[in-house]
Order: sequence, then C-alpha cells, then structure tokens
Amino acid sequence: MDQSKHVAVIGAGIVGVSAAIWLLRAGHSVTLIDRAGPAAGTSHGNGGVLASCAIVPVTGPGLLKKAPGMVFNPEQPLFLKWGYVPHLVPWLVKYLKHANAADTRRIAAAMAPIVGDSLADHQALAAGTGAEKWIVPSDYVFLYQNRAAFQGDAFTWDTRRAHGFKWDEMERPALAEYDPIFTEDMRFAVRLGNHGRITDPGQYVKDLAAHAVAIGARLLKADVTDVVRAGDQVTGLRAGGDTIACDAVLVATGVWSKGLAAKLGIDVPLESERGYHIDLWEPNMMPRSPMMITSGKFVATPMEGRLRLAGVVEFGGLDAAPSRAPFELLLRHARRAMPGLTWKREVEWMGHRPAPSDSIPLIGAVPGVRGAYLGFGHHHVGLTGGPKTGRLLAQLIGGRVPNTDMAPYSPARFAR
Repeated sequence: MDQSKHVAVIGAGIVGVSAAIWLLRAGHSVTLIDRAGPAAGTSHGNGGVLASCAIVPVTGPGLLKKAPGMVFNPEQPLFLKWGYVPHLVPWLVKYLKHANAADTRRIAAAMAPIVGDSLADHQALAAGTGAEKWIVPSDYVFLYQNRAAFQGDAFTWDTRRAHGFKWDEMERPALAEYDPIFTEDMRFAVRLGNHGRITDPGQYVKDLAAHAVAIGARLLKADVTDVVRAGDQVTGLRAGGDTIACDAVLVATGVWSKGLAAKLGIDVPLESERGYHIDLWEPNMMPRSPMMITSGKFVATPMEGRLRLAGVVEFGGLDAAPSRAPFELLLRHARRAMPGLTWKREVEWMGHRPAPSDSIPLIGAVPGVRGAYLGFGHHHVGLTGGPKTGRLLAQLIGGRVPNTDMAPYSPARFAR
C-alpha cells in the first residue's frame, strides 16, 4: 500500500470523483469539495457516449479554411458570441496554430491512452459501486450522407486506424437493417464496436460520489479560493472561509480550474467550449446505439427515458446566457435525420467544456509545488477519459509510476 495521505480533491465531476475512488482504494483519505455538489456541470450535461475513438481534435488540417464558412452558416454547429471575440482572440490564435496534420497526429497520440479503452476503464471504476447499472456496452455509429462524405473524412479515419481502431462499413441496405429509423438520405455508416454509453450521466457520477462517501470520503460543498503552502509544500486549502489541512491537493474543476492553476504558477490558455444538449423525453423511437450525425456534428444517445441530442460548439465565455440558435439547430438536424420522431417534452442544457489551446488535458504534478496536482482540460471527452485520468492521478499522488507516458499531459508546459 502507498504511504497514506490526506488528499483534497477539488471538483466532484467525473475526473475528481474517479480520482477520489482510486485514492480511497489505495488506502488514502479524501476530502471531496465542490461548490455545487457532484455532477453539477458538464458531468451531467455531456453526450453520454464512451467515445474511445474520439482521439482526433477539432483542430484538424483544413480547419482554417472551413471555420469562417461554418461561423456564418446557420446550419453549421459552430457559433460565436460576437461581443466576446476580442477576449477570445489570444486563445484562438494559439488554438488555430495546431490546425495542421503533424499536430493533429501528435494530439491524437496523446489522447489515445486516456480515452482509447474507456468502456473497460468505466467498468473498472464502477465495479461494486452501484453505479455500474448506468453503463451499457454498445456500438458507436457515424452516419454519413454517402460514401463520398465519409471519404472526405479520410484523415480522421486514417488516424484512428493508426491507433488500432477497427470498424465495419455499411451501405444503405445494411444500415437500414441495423437501424431503420434514419432518413433514406443517410446512405452510409461506420460502426465501431467496444464502445459504450451512460444512460444517465448525472446520476452515474452522483452514484459514484455517494460510493466514495460510503467508503470514507468527506464531501463538502464549498468554494475553494486558494491553496495553502509552507515553502514549496502544500499544507491545505481555503474553502468557505475555513482552512482545511491536507497533504496533497488535486484541482479538477474543469474550465473553472484556470484561477487556482494560476495561483500555483500554471498559466494555461483555457476557454469554455460551450456545449448544448436537448433531452427529448418519452420519444416514439430510439436509435439502437449512440449515433454521430456527421452532417450536423451532433450525437443522438439513447438514455433512461429520453433521447439526448448533444453537440455544437460555441465560444462566448462563462457568463453569457445560452443562445437559442444551437438548440434550434439540434432539433432541425434531428428531425431531418429521424423523420417521424416525436416526444412528450424537452429539457435544454448548456454547459462549459474546458478547452486548453493545445487540445491536450493537464494531468499531473505542478512543477515547484510539492503535493499539487491538476486534472482538467479534456474538451468534449471528459466523461470518456475521466476514469483513466482519475486513476493516473491517484497513482501519481500515491508516489507510483503509471504505465503511461505522462509527458504530453504535464502542467509544466504552461508554467510561468
């Protein structure tokens, strides 16, 4: 067993809760702190797909040419709050520098160890917790209008193939046999096995958090304002006006991690990739598996009692209210893809995905501050990569050497 430590985990989303469980299993004590409680943010609002194949970043080659047309086309899933653009520009310049083939391959190589075996990672995390009932092994299917559209994504699929992903290709007759609910305009599909879905992401993470408490974690609802140090050693944190002593601290608060990271000397270029979903309750039809509708860049995921439509990227910061256009776009695309789809009621959500400018999460120790660790920045694959991230962090905090090259995720790359 590792030498027991008292670890304060800041953030009760999938990354923080995963780290807490793995730390507890290794014999450490844990205080789990969140200002709003478990699964209050993106861990509730994600698309629910364990998208192991989602290793290729948005910043693929050709993005610079496509982006202007996407922004000005109301049928494309990219939106801007124009008043926010002056604030966005410094981050955007850094972000777009990676929109080339070499960087895309490098980022994919970094993401594959974090998300590439997501189903097994979730099953290992959830085993014996009571939360495993929300995990459903499934295919993940990408729908295209035709084979030519699929071939237009050749770089992405070649990159996946290079990392060992395999798939079946379905022309229209095979697709109709696999799942007949989609429009005849969808004439080609790619089916990947060994993926999965979470049928209630928010409740799943809440159940995991409840298990962490049941096996010894202390759960606090408070706003952490600072990390306390004696010289270069973490000794505690300040939360809700109190000082909580601890041996180590993990910052895992998603897009809200930037401020605490800065106090630890890490100046990460981080923006909110604002994501949207609509839950269609009691639909008259359900896809057989999570389906990525590539023409609209959104996923339709069967969930407990509802069909979730999730996707869209909007840049507009943390404070602006949700926009109407992304919700309306999701519904338009869904009606086109699934003719005859009806439902009883709909629930809308907008949340904030943490987007570092280089599209690689920060996972690891803070240089120069003993006992300080970061775990955030997964863009749109936080649910997918949360369990592996949490396990790696628990190993690092416990003084073990993970069987994964941690260099690509090092917070040191953004040290001041």
